[in-house]
Amino acid sequence: MGKIEVIHPGLYSSLQDLGRHNFLKYGVPQSGVMDSFAAKKANLILSNSEAAPVLEITQLGPKLKFYEPTQIAICGAYLNPKINESVVLNNRILSMEDGDVLSFGKRVIGCRAYIAIVGGFISEKVLGSYSWYNGITKSEILKKGSTIEYSSSERSLHILNASVKVKDEYLNENVIQVYPGPEHELLSSFQKKVLMESSFSLDVNNNRMAIQLKESLENNLYSIITGPVLPGTVQLTPSGKLIVLMRDCQTTGGYPRVLQLSENGINTIAQKVIGDKVLFEFIEIK
Repeated sequence: MGKIEVIHPGLYSSLQDLGRHNFLKYGVPQSGVMDSFAAKKANLILSNSEAAPVLEITQLGPKLKFYEPTQIAICGAYLNPKINESVVLNNRILSMEDGDVLSFGKRVIGCRAYIAIVGGFISEKVLGSYSWYNGITKSEILKKGSTIEYSSSERSLHILNASVKVKDEYLNENVIQVYPGPEHELLSSFQKKVLMESSFSLDVNNNRMAIQLKESLENNLYSIITGPVLPGTVQLTPSGKLIVLMRDCQTTGGYPRVLQLSENGINTIAQKVIGDKVLFEFIEIK
């Protein structure tokens, strides 16, 4: 079994997998990686299961010391990763030796990066998922001085210097793919036009639960009877603010649900930072 020492935890770093499913009826949030595309890619580069837990890091990465040889892959946001002060790149297999230190520098693009490790991280599985969530798992975020364990894989480590050619254009993309929400038809023609033709910027109030958008949409709708919500549901508050629910969101809500992000839409907005502008675009339901 390998061990990683957390020298510095970073801004908000946590272990996540593809989510805690089939428990929404009990009020348990789905959780899971904010950007499923990047997380799956990191695992698949190492021939792990795409559902293996990964370390999700947000804007300011952690500083981690490894105590057993292994290999990792980093995907998603480019946060200037370094191994022992030598700059490394995303989307490729990186070898770690005993005593090596992985750190991150200034953010270049994106908001969240994902670290996968050969054989997978070891964590407590609760309600069918390894995803950390306060009140459900013992840990919520990385803490200084704590340790993370990982499997000592019996399969041969990859001896490769190859990178994977991937489409990371979405990190620069500001178009967010959406479907109409259940209460979309309650909006006036003018409201619909403004909603789909205006740019909205990410407000300071955003986290794994929800992203609030800064600009307001004139709103004269009444609140609805509390109904189900999902990651990607866009709620319109009485004040006219739009709130995009994310992976750790609640399971029900009483604000009109005017849009629903696609999976690609969720991945894209998850890579945006405060002040970034986004534009909604309808896609066909297939």
